[in-house]
Amino acid sequence: MKHPGPLMAVACAALLGACDEAPGRVSEPELIRQTQTAPPGARAGTCWGKKVTPARVETVTHQIMVQPPEVMADGTVRTPAIYRTATESVITRERSETWFETPCEDQMTPEFVASLQRALKVRGIYRGTASGRMDGRTRAAIRRFQKPRGLDSGILTLKTARSLGLAPVPREDQSE
Repeated sequence: MKHPGPLMAVACAALLGACDEAPGRVSEPELIRQTQTAPPGARAGTCWGKKVTPARVETVTHQIMVQPPEVMADGTVRTPAIYRTATESVITRERSETWFETPCEDQMTPEFVASLQRALKVRGIYRGTASGRMDGRTRAAIRRFQKPRGLDSGILTLKTARSLGLAPVPREDQSE
């Protein structure tokens, strides 16, 4: 049996190293991120995440008749039609932004994250230990929990934190 070369060993080590990210490093794609800005009309002191869905542009090819066929009275084609190929870019889905409220950074303590991990583990979504680190496994579990609820993101939303019992649910004002 032939042993793998040093290049294969380096590749395997790189793949294994990518399984768990460095502390504090966010593995979210650039298009889904926690942001310092807020959407118009957001309450002061709230924190937000944003998912940007890029526009989908497709190239469409058309055949355009430049010259019609020349057909004799008996139906014989004397000269076939001449076509030209034209391509154009068509937007098949417009760009969109989805804003979602998130727990603020100061709330994301190791104790909070450990509680989040335990809450996801009880639901069979998280398979790691309650380390209190917001690592790749935790973000993947958050994504698995949120995706069926309409948001494909590993950034914890405030709505998700509330549904897991980790954040207070605001009461409606009784005076109205």
